[in-house]
Amino acid sequence: QVQLVESGGGSVQAGGSLRLSCALSAYTHSDGCMAWFRQAPGSEREGVANIRMSSAITDYGDSAKGRFTISQDKPKNTVYLQMNSLKPEDTGMYYCAAKPGYYCRGAHSTYNYWGQGTQVTVSS
Repeated sequence: QVQLVESGGGSVQAGGSLRLSCALSAYTHSDGCMAWFRQAPGSEREGVANIRMSSAITDYGDSAKGRFTISQDKPKNTVYLQMNSLKPEDTGMYYCAAKPGYYCRGAHSTYNYWGQGTQVTVSS
């Protein structure tokens, strides 16, 4: 059974940094996508960043561009999200997700596998 386990969330002041990690296991597809989504209370789950497993091509949501970086360590089956210059509006639950296929953009509903989430809180 595919599992994703996130870690690295926490509380930080505005302007600070956090690095989230997501370890993927039991994923048997030859390729696919991994992504980070986030959800604030009362809001829709939005895409933050995604990465194609085979090529490491990345894509970012508008709120993440220039501040966040998604990367992967293939031997460890782990994806990271480095978040810099954090703002209070970045507060929310951050989820790691994975899916087979080649189109890594797309709404959260297109992703098959999900982690339990890790909380990020940014105070002003």
